[in-house]
Amino acid sequence: MGTVKDIVRCSWCLKDQLYMDYHDKEWGIPNHDDTHLFEMLNLEGAQAGLSWYTVLTKRETYRKAFDHWNAQKIARYTPAKVEKLMQDPGIIRNRLKINATIGNAKAFLAVQQEFGSFDRYIWQFVGGKPVDHRFTSLSQVPARTPESDAMSKDLLKRGFKFVGSTICYAYMQATGMVNDHIVSCWKHRVK
Repeated sequence: MGTVKDIVRCSWCLKDQLYMDYHDKEWGIPNHDDTHLFEMLNLEGAQAGLSWYTVLTKRETYRKAFDHWNAQKIARYTPAKVEKLMQDPGIIRNRLKINATIGNAKAFLAVQQEFGSFDRYIWQFVGGKPVDHRFTSLSQVPARTPESDAMSKDLLKRGFKFVGSTICYAYMQATGMVNDHIVSCWKHRVK
């Protein structure tokens, strides 16, 4: 590989170093850690109506505010805790999204109980292995797919919120369930 300057990346991440680091070190890399999968599901939901960059800049504050994504703790949040979160300028202060995260924690724990892990449940929507796309430009990348439609429908049925098909597809990209790095990007070839 050439110098850092010579590396070809997906064009969406070229805004700044935070975005490039996220692209290079996390986005599209298959992840099977339940806590990380829970974090990303909620952060993708927090993005609804906003840019991913907005959420990414608040990610560390989110981790602290939401007990490092400990679903058991989050499931027990009280109305007083919700009010405290509503005062935290480091997160997106949207009551519906905060309450959705608490409900998602409860639904997440139920899925873990039923399937043994959230990983086992969520990866079934892609047959347990990443879907390797071969897009040559960002314009080819879909906003949703039949797999994200199925994921959304099942998550909603289980009580999750802010999990529409478009959010689910972004989640699939972020957690490496699909490889949507364009073929010229250095990350497309890295498995």
